[in-house]
Amino acid sequence: MDKTLAELMPEASRSYLQKLIEQGAVTVNGKPADKKTRVIPGDTVSVDFPDNVKPEIVPENIPLDIPYEDDDLLVVNKPKGMVVHPAAGHYSGTLVNALMYHCGDSLSGINGVERPGIVHRIDMMTSGLLIVAKNDFAHKSLAEQIKAHSFTRRYEAVVVGNLRDDSGTVNAPIGRHPIDRKKMAVTEKNSREAITHYEVLGRYSGSSGTFTHVRLTLETGRTHQIRVHMSYLGHPVVCDPVYGGAKQQFSCCDGQCLHAREIGFVHPRDGRSLYFTSELPDYFNAVLHKLAVSVQ
Repeated sequence: MDKTLAELMPEASRSYLQKLIEQGAVTVNGKPADKKTRVIPGDTVSVDFPDNVKPEIVPENIPLDIPYEDDDLLVVNKPKGMVVHPAAGHYSGTLVNALMYHCGDSLSGINGVERPGIVHRIDMMTSGLLIVAKNDFAHKSLAEQIKAHSFTRRYEAVVVGNLRDDSGTVNAPIGRHPIDRKKMAVTEKNSREAITHYEVLGRYSGSSGTFTHVRLTLETGRTHQIRVHMSYLGHPVVCDPVYGGAKQQFSCCDGQCLHAREIGFVHPRDGRSLYFTSELPDYFNAVLHKLAVSVQ
């Protein structure tokens, strides 16, 4: 039964579906089902979903690193470990909690009450720059720039192994992993176009192993795109807890060694071209230092 539900509702986790079954919320042909219930063509499966009660999202006085701010938008330099918007298990301490305190009611509402102002996001354990919209006018303009691929997003990462080419492009569609629903994967099934350009900045081969420092430019913005594409190439991001990447060598790096370093866009209000760069954080420099020392 749980396998059948997972196929019918791929967006839901298997554990959540199993809990629904255990609570008696699933019936087959009007009779309560358990995990071992078999379903055949013609059966009617019904799920009685409980009310989705969401906790109130409250402002929190959390310091923010803001390279730029005006009446329409702000650019935030997010630290590693901060969740962008509230979700299950993370309803406090997020960037949204901090933004609500900093901006008050001045955040766009296009993405709803749980994601006010959030035009795009970066993963919890990825550091670096992202843009926040203070009103719907700015949000729509910035979202259109992302859709038109005119919104610049460049990252830097350290990946496992030696990238053969000095530069290249990964053009491989990304969708939900067919088995592990918490992961993404390169797949033709239920996927969307995903394009990542890369450029080698440095290569290291020493006592710690072989690694490559690389700059990555997003043409599209799929969930975990860089991490999935680099793993697909056989060069996962160092310390990536989900897609692999030499965790044991780098105690200085908790989570993937991936930093959103550059962001560029046209200002929605006055048409100015704005461009921002974030210095590599301490954890990233510590990884590069360790690699440099291992080569000597």
